[in-house]
Amino acid sequence: MFPGVFEDLLGVRLFGYISFRMAMAALTGFALALALGPKVIAWLRAHRVGEPIEEDSDDPLARISRQMGKHGTTTMGGSFLVCALLVSVLLWARLDNPYVVLGVLLTAGLAAVGFVDDFRKLTSEKNRGLSRSAKMIGLTAVTAAALAALVFYAFSSGRHTLMALYPPFFKNVSIPLGTLFADTAEPWWVLVAVGPLLFVAFEWLVVVGTANAANITDGLDGLAVGCMVISGGVLAIFCYVTGRPDWTHYLNLPHVSAASEMAVVGGALCGACLGFLWFNAFPAKVFMGDSGSLPLGGLLAWMALISKQELVLPLIAAVFVMELGSSWLQTAGYRRTGRRILSYAPIHHGLQLYGKLFRRDGDPWHEVTVTVRFWIIAAVCGMTSLALLKVR
Repeated sequence: MFPGVFEDLLGVRLFGYISFRMAMAALTGFALALALGPKVIAWLRAHRVGEPIEEDSDDPLARISRQMGKHGTTTMGGSFLVCALLVSVLLWARLDNPYVVLGVLLTAGLAAVGFVDDFRKLTSEKNRGLSRSAKMIGLTAVTAAALAALVFYAFSSGRHTLMALYPPFFKNVSIPLGTLFADTAEPWWVLVAVGPLLFVAFEWLVVVGTANAANITDGLDGLAVGCMVISGGVLAIFCYVTGRPDWTHYLNLPHVSAASEMAVVGGALCGACLGFLWFNAFPAKVFMGDSGSLPLGGLLAWMALISKQELVLPLIAAVFVMELGSSWLQTAGYRRTGRRILSYAPIHHGLQLYGKLFRRDGDPWHEVTVTVRFWIIAAVCGMTSLALLKVR
């Protein structure tokens, strides 16, 4: 909003530089989160919006949570985090950019699904939120709507690069999902329906999977939001580079026109997350909840989609992938064999309780130790993914 006004009407060229607006979006998101945090936390405390922990539970995780005084800690803090993020984006990003607009709508939609889930958990007698199927329907509806709009824009503007996948390590290799049957003799409806459906199905898996992975990772003070800062910063760089035709030509990367504007969104994401971390660092004054983790994970995936780094995203967001994989492995193993494969899932709780992944004979890791070491893993994987910019 402001960039266009200052640049077009007042002739202030500084606001036309994406790097400047990216930095300002980060600072604005950080400042807004710091300003909103105390007021929102106080309001949530006054209305007893806290994380319930069963007093008589024999679960080791519940026991250690009670010992650390986590019972009743304010939750739904993701509400002011997402608010700071979106306001910063609206202030500093160009709203005539379809990637930014769809990213904002996707984030707001996923935040609404998470808010409903958190609200039901806190107001129902048995602390149950949305059912698994209801939550998945909500996530699917929001994600499918954003992807369908992107497909329409890709076809109407002729930017078919948006619907292709680009494997790392290979030069000039792409998988054109959206136009997979364009050069075949198949009937017209195959081109119109099958290609875009393949693209939407794959990207749905990326967005919804990343949103759920971020949700699962949000289990220790500062863990999810700290990893989000690192992964978001890396993807902001990818978005900036992808939108630059000179850099993409030199690096043999796919070029997506106007994708650099998503770097401003990435700056707002990192800044808002840092502001939230101020209150979420151990010992946390507030938890994120689904209202924060779901939209942040979805936005992370959206940035990967626009920068055409979907196939590198498992490395960029390695911690989130480990968390989701450990939960899936535990669930699938138990259903098949009736035994738990890991000591505890997700993986951060296994290390916190037992210090081991597969056996219970190790020394427990302190919560801060788990969090900082996972930050280190996220940083190393992020730097490794950036190295792929030149590895083609």
